[in-house]
This record gives sequence, structure tokens and C-alpha cells, in this order.
Amino acid sequence: MTTPSQAVGHARYGYRLRVSSTAEKALLAEWDRCRWVWNQCVATSKQVHARNRADPGDSRTCGPAQLDRMLTGWRAGHEWLAAGASVPQQQTIRDFAKSRAKALKDIKERLPVKRRAGMPRFKKKGLADPSLNYTLRGFRVKDGRLHLAGGIVLTVVWSRALPAEPSSVRVYRDRLGHWYASFVVPAQAEPLPAAGRMIGIDWGVRETATTTSDAHDLPHAEYGRKAQARLSRYDKMMARRKPATGQPSSNGYRTAKRLRAKQYKKIARQRQDTGRKWAKKVARDHDALAVEDFKPKFLARSRMARKAADAAIGATKRALVEMARKHGRTLRLVNPAHTTMDCARCGVRTKHALPLSERTYTCTACGAVSPRDKNSAHVMLVRAGLTPAGADRVRPGSPPDRQAV
Repeated sequence: MTTPSQAVGHARYGYRLRVSSTAEKALLAEWDRCRWVWNQCVATSKQVHARNRADPGDSRTCGPAQLDRMLTGWRAGHEWLAAGASVPQQQTIRDFAKSRAKALKDIKERLPVKRRAGMPRFKKKGLADPSLNYTLRGFRVKDGRLHLAGGIVLTVVWSRALPAEPSSVRVYRDRLGHWYASFVVPAQAEPLPAAGRMIGIDWGVRETATTTSDAHDLPHAEYGRKAQARLSRYDKMMARRKPATGQPSSNGYRTAKRLRAKQYKKIARQRQDTGRKWAKKVARDHDALAVEDFKPKFLARSRMARKAADAAIGATKRALVEMARKHGRTLRLVNPAHTTMDCARCGVRTKHALPLSERTYTCTACGAVSPRDKNSAHVMLVRAGLTPAGADRVRPGSPPDRQAV
């Protein structure tokens, strides 16, 4: 049995929407207004930046408060803008301010250009996917339907019940033309019974996750590789039907593009479903988790980029962290440095890094022999301080990583 649920942050619950032609027309009209507000914010930000560069003594800024006052003037001067709801337009300014603040922070911290978020750009008509944000005063759920400010009523496909009253909702359309609603609700903790076990997890490319328990290893599903033939076919269809510059695309090109997007969406859902099911199984069967704090982004610049992307390590890791938080499990993120060089039994570190082709770890001090990834998974337990009796020794000078989530 689980104890009474408690709020632990916030969570998003997504649902498919059934949108009538009248409702879709109203949503697209609202999106055109919000897109215009976004573009005005971008133009205003560029003007303020140019004036500040020309006159360093100019103290004018372009924050949310200033943009809110400008929005009042824009709505007063444009009847078509004032005809729309003010809530999504105000949230557009909030989104712009957040995006701009992140870009300025990256510049201030002198991050490499490839790692920076980038300043907000203009949203072009027909290229940007519609996305509308509503706070609590801009929507309500009544009789199973979603009522938005401006008299827009949408039918929600309730695939599961909302655990609590939502505080905000985002209505958006994907590249396939499907509409969705993403509700933000207080996340509820659902503690599970004690299992009396702990597990170490090492991420990889040959296997998505190698653990100290053979029953909980996550093999590489290779959803992208299995669908590559079909994706290549759609790519060739698009290449043959690619319109000339300035010419509208043909029906065949749009059909091929839609089929390609549909296949990619299926692959993403397969990866997400597999990762969440595996994470739930790991959290259900173990009280404490020692997880490699692996950053898979660097693999995008290596020869393993395609296979690493198909493994979806980042999405699986996020699912595991969410499940551990939701079910009250102890999760510790371990620094991955030298985890493939240390011996899980005696703690001795090899003098040289092992090449990727060498898949068996042999300790020169104690003679322990084990698969390379299995040894790394046990090292995670050692460094996290969760090692069972008989394997609790740590290499001198290397304190365990006790970063808890």
C-alpha cells in the first residue's frame, strides 16, 4: 500500500484534442496575434540593443514590465489585436523574456557559441507551429471540455484523469496537424513499499543501460535503425518532389513530408514508452539508485552519433529521475570520470584508459575479471556510498559522490 500522496513539484499531463473547424479557425487567429506580439518584442529588443550600443549612457531596457506596458498600447492602437484574449499575449511576452534572459546569461558566462541558446528570432507565418499558453484566469475545464478565453471550446480526449486541478495549460499543434493540451498540475508523490535492494546503472551505446542486476539491463531497442529503410524512402520522395526556390510545394511533396514526420513521431513515442516502462520497473524493485551522471550531448560530435541518438539516453535518464522522485526512492548522480578505469572490488585504477574495443575489465591488482560495463555499474554503487557489505572499499583520495536528487 502507498501512503497518502504529497505534492512534489509540478508535472505535465498531455492530452489529444478534438478541434472543430470553427475552434481551429479561432485558435489560428489567436496564434496570429500572439506571433505578432512575439515579433514586436523581437523588433523592440533589437532597437533597444542598437540604441544602447550607440549611446552607452542610455539606460533603457527591454524587460517584461516594459513590454507589458507596450502591449497595452498595442492593444489600444489595433482593434484586431484587442479582439483577442489578453492572457496568451501576456504569456507570449513571458516566454520571450525567459528566452532572452537565457541567451544573455549564456553570453555573460562566455559559453561557446555552439552551446548558447541564441537570441529570440522572428516567427514566420506558416513555419512556426502554433503554441498558446493560458494561466488559471484564461481557461477552465467544465463538463469534460476545455474552455479558453475568447469563447474557444475544445473537446479533450481524457486518456487518464488529472490528479489535481491544473494551474496552466499549453495548447499546441504538432507538424502532423494534431492539436494537444498540456496541463501543469502539482506532482503527487506515490511512495512504494520497501524492496530492500539497491542498483548501480551505467549508460552506454551497445546497451542503453547496464546495471548491477542482469534482470534490469536495458538493451538497445534500435527503433531508428529498424525504421531507416522507410525514412530513406520518404527522404527520396521529398528530394524528387522538392519545389524550386519561390515555388509552392506540390501535394506529393507535402504527403511525403507528412509521412516522414509521422514515422519520426512514432519512433519518439516508442523510445519514450520503453524508457518509462524500464524506469518504473527499476524504481519499483530498488530502494536506492546510483546513476551515472552522463551527458550524452558530446556523442553528437562522434562517430557514434546516430546510434547514440537512437538509444535516447537523455530521455531515459530523465524518466528514471522522475520515477525515483515520484515513488520516493533515493537516487544519487555519480560523476562518470574514470568509472571505466576503477576496479569495483579493490578500487585500484588502471594507468591508461581502456579502448572502446576492449569490453572485458581485468584488474591488475586483485585479478578480478568482469564485463567492462558491469564493472562500471558496480563502481557507481561504490562512489555513491551504496555498496553492499563486502564491496565497500573505495580508492584512496576518491571520496564517494553523494549528489542526491
